[in-house]
Amino acid sequence: MTASIFMTELISKEQLERKKRSEQQLQTEGVPFIEHLPVIEGPPTAQLRSVEDVAWRAMCLNLVAVKGEGMGYERLTEIIEQYGLREKFTRDEVAFIESAEPTDHERNQFTWRYEAYWVLLWGLSYIPELGRPDQICDVPRSVKIMVDRTAEEFIHQSRLRDIEQILDAADLIYRYHWACRDANLVGNPPPAGLNGGVVLERHYALNWLIGYPESDTDWDDISTDT
Repeated sequence: MTASIFMTELISKEQLERKKRSEQQLQTEGVPFIEHLPVIEGPPTAQLRSVEDVAWRAMCLNLVAVKGEGMGYERLTEIIEQYGLREKFTRDEVAFIESAEPTDHERNQFTWRYEAYWVLLWGLSYIPELGRPDQICDVPRSVKIMVDRTAEEFIHQSRLRDIEQILDAADLIYRYHWACRDANLVGNPPPAGLNGGVVLERHYALNWLIGYPESDTDWDDISTDT
């Protein structure tokens, strides 16, 4: 997220208070931050996607992560058909799914999507708390949430969180990500025990949820600038 996007003529009290809460949290954890990092967008610019869109995206992320871990094409195809996901994947995801011999880099990249899937599970109220981004998510638990439901049940039982909760999480992860990137610039590990991979995936998923940079931006084109 860049200053040019968010330096509008009027910054709301809610945006400033959200930024202040995030900075207080970072200070408590010993995570560096800069006060001039701008606020993130708020309503009405930030608009949540529909519960159906989020649920379909979550299921797709789960499946590409499962393939990244090594699930075979035939079994993966069976699940895709079972859940009616054939037309729901992005262009990059389709290329990965159809690849007979993905590279180790591709497998690793898509396995990390478990972390984005975890964020969407939280956004859909399947996970009560995101927790601090210092360790990987509970993969078996996340997979079971989908396995235990049909696609229709998964969508029907989803409850999209209030936009203010999601914006709070998006603002905080934005500042976590800045701290990780700033440390990386000088060759240091992420500060205060943060996991850089988890931070990146959470930032990506939360930006998608709030429609950054534009509400119709495809998943493959989401920005995580800081």
